[in-house]
Amino acid sequence: MFRFLLTRRWLGLLLAVTLVGVACVELGLWQFRRFHERSDSNASIRSHLAESAVPVDEVMSTTSAVSESDEWTNVVATGRYDVAHQVLVLYRTRQGSVGVDVVVPLVTASGTALVVDRGWVQTAGNGNERPDVPAPPTGQVTVTGWVRRSSTGDSGQVSPSDGFVRAISSDAIGTTVPYAVFDGFLDATKEDPVVTPAPAPAEAPDLSSGPSFFYGLQWFFFAVLAFGFWAYFAWSEYRESQAPPRIGMKITVPE
Repeated sequence: MFRFLLTRRWLGLLLAVTLVGVACVELGLWQFRRFHERSDSNASIRSHLAESAVPVDEVMSTTSAVSESDEWTNVVATGRYDVAHQVLVLYRTRQGSVGVDVVVPLVTASGTALVVDRGWVQTAGNGNERPDVPAPPTGQVTVTGWVRRSSTGDSGQVSPSDGFVRAISSDAIGTTVPYAVFDGFLDATKEDPVVTPAPAPAEAPDLSSGPSFFYGLQWFFFAVLAFGFWAYFAWSEYRESQAPPRIGMKITVPE
């Protein structure tokens, strides 16, 4: 009945379709894994955001990196800002506007400093002038915010150059200051005392599920589609082979 499917041409086509189908299924499963990983991460972040702030040294230290599970923990620290070692993080945008993040070490009573991202300031974006950013509170300051992991970018991105960086690394900033520094940094959400003007505080992370789930469904659909096309062409060839032969008609043209 379908003996023609055992020919080299159809077996080769089936092999190609199978390879495409397997690849699509693997890509779909990968997207589903990404979806579940993001869902688990979002659940952990939501839990941290709902918790009260804890002392910074309960989460961060000078000897070990911030763990992925501790990121976005709400912590509080008290100390004095070291404005002399302030750096600006370039190329930060919000709602389409260009700006910088203002990063200042907060030296605590123990002598260990916490790298604090005080927030975002809009700039002209032309790079020709040094941005004029709001000064932090003087004297003793209490800062509340979210724990973030240091950037793992190359030295050209994280090493301060003329007071600028492209990404925040406590290790790189720590080499420029005369005191120990907690690993990681803090996205500040609140300062006490409050000063005006002040940088725009950190925004909560995007906790949407993202497109991975729907991408996974699309890859599975492509796998089904590949086998569907193969089956359609096989059925078409079978029907054509079973059709009665066409009888030609001889037309005689009178002389």
